[in-house]
Amino acid sequence: MAKKKTKKRAASEAGAASERTDAGYSAKDISVLEGLEPVRKRPGMYIGGVGSAGLHHLVWEVLDNAVDEAIAGHASEITLALHEEGTSVRVSDNGRGIPVDTHPKHKQPAVAVILTTLHAGGKFESGSYKTAGGLHGVGASVVNALSKRLTVTVRRDGAEWAMRFAYGKPQGKLEKKGPAKGTGTTIDFHPDPTIFPRTEFDPELIRERLEVVSYLHGGVRVVFDNGPANRRETFKHEKGLADYLQKIMKRRDGKAVHDQPFTLSHESDELRMELALQWSEAHDEQLRSYVNGIPTAAGGTHENGLRGGLTKAIRNDMETHNLAPKNLSIAAEDIRTGLTGVLSVFVPEPQFQGQTKDRLSNQAIQSPIEQTVRKGLERFLNQHRSVAEAIAGRVILAARARAASRQAAEQVSRKGSGSSRLNLPGKLSDAASTGKHAELFIVEGDSAGGSAKQGRDRRRQAILPLRGKVLNAEQAPLKKVLENKELSDIVTALGCGMGKHFDLGKLRYGRIILLMDADSDGHHITTLLLTFFFRHLRPLIEEGLVYLAAPPLYRVDVGKTTRWAQDEPDRDRIIAEEAKRSKARPEITRFKGLGEMMPSTLWQTTLNPETRRLLQVGIEDAIATDRVVNELMGRDTGARYEFIMEHAEDAEALDV
Repeated sequence: MAKKKTKKRAASEAGAASERTDAGYSAKDISVLEGLEPVRKRPGMYIGGVGSAGLHHLVWEVLDNAVDEAIAGHASEITLALHEEGTSVRVSDNGRGIPVDTHPKHKQPAVAVILTTLHAGGKFESGSYKTAGGLHGVGASVVNALSKRLTVTVRRDGAEWAMRFAYGKPQGKLEKKGPAKGTGTTIDFHPDPTIFPRTEFDPELIRERLEVVSYLHGGVRVVFDNGPANRRETFKHEKGLADYLQKIMKRRDGKAVHDQPFTLSHESDELRMELALQWSEAHDEQLRSYVNGIPTAAGGTHENGLRGGLTKAIRNDMETHNLAPKNLSIAAEDIRTGLTGVLSVFVPEPQFQGQTKDRLSNQAIQSPIEQTVRKGLERFLNQHRSVAEAIAGRVILAARARAASRQAAEQVSRKGSGSSRLNLPGKLSDAASTGKHAELFIVEGDSAGGSAKQGRDRRRQAILPLRGKVLNAEQAPLKKVLENKELSDIVTALGCGMGKHFDLGKLRYGRIILLMDADSDGHHITTLLLTFFFRHLRPLIEEGLVYLAAPPLYRVDVGKTTRWAQDEPDRDRIIAEEAKRSKARPEITRFKGLGEMMPSTLWQTTLNPETRRLLQVGIEDAIATDRVVNELMGRDTGARYEFIMEHAEDAEALDV
């Protein structure tokens, strides 16, 4: 039988156990990683990972050091070469060359200190580099640590020097190779395959980065020597960011809304900034930013300052010149819609989030950038009023589109696209099959709808009759638009929803055809429908899916010949042609409406794909279209009166 432990004995044993535990965790258990050992032990802490992004980050670090020489005004040419089947990189510049004299503290050549010691370099003292992106000693030493071999060659002081490394460790002393002309640095490295699963570099990725460097530093010659592909390219852009902006604009969806871009250059002790901006008809914002030549994909304080400045400048200009419509709220996102911009800033001591440097966090530069952009853009807009008005038009268009999207009622959208079982309008005579080959005819009146139903091709043509004139979507609040049965039926029949719930993939027809009488009332209804489509179903127009049918207004019978005329000039032309062929007196019939046509006649003249005439609706200039729709269909009668008086002479006759 075990004896019970006394309290004194238990305490004694507990103390002994504690002593044994403490003894097992002592100074000898503390690991000290010296030199570049921590980089090889935890590479992800320095380059973000060992995948493709981390591998190419080695290239960016060495390239950034060469670019910094160009920024400081000491280098005019940078060459990057791929060799050894794309697994090795050589970066050369004609800058000052890394110092090779002996470091006073470390008692070895400065180039060796830079490549073997973290946080050693010339960029921590303001005298050597006013602004810098790369950090000799952080970037260069990290690349050295993660390379199975690295060779640095320096030309300076009339001689060429070289030193070799392997896995971050020197493989001999700095050697003086002999006399050399000029100055510069060349770093040749091969990543360590025991660190990186793949060591093949992506030539296109590198090429794109080098081209961007040539844009950011106008006048610097950048050469890409793709050895494995036996291809050599040279990039040089004297206009810098202005050239870069035009390259980006050419790739954008939608044309520019103003011809002259806004460019800005500013330099002070705390900040050097270059900027190029232009607005287009695209529906998004595309801003590329760089700090000391380094791309900042995640943005940061410099982008915040830019956005704040341009928002204030555009608002002030629109308010000063009364360009903003009443009762239309302009948001910051509306101002940036369609914006394409390139921002490059240079700051003495950049503070990045993480070693990969993709976001700037210097708070002190946000306000100066905002003020500089606001003042510069306001001055530009005042001097270029046509540009200012074009930008304002783009902003207004974006604001209206945003308002329509925000207010769109989910019930109408779900009714049109959200449920698996679609409740189609009762008056819709649907086609036997739907899809890209099917057509929806939106027809004026039940009478015309009846003729169209009988004359159509039931396999792929659907008919939706409307009663009278539909609601003016430009004047009515969105709530009333959504409550309007005629417009609601159109959305439901289409199946694609509207506003923020619009889904083009759920559209039930490949063509939407507006079929109205060929008279003034028919034209008015067509205009009302086009206004609705432009404001609330605009992607259908942009995709070229909306058409206008062209039914005849006259029937001309000459003997046994029957011809159809679209309007009065067409009628007169036909009569003149037939008079040369026949002496018979022409009989002219004017249709009061589509309802007067027999189904067979409607098929022959308007529905039959082989004989009909369709007009595709498109948007050539979104800004101008928005302005005209607002002037002709909006609430402001003054704008409409002005338009009518301005274009009164263009109207030869009015059908009243």
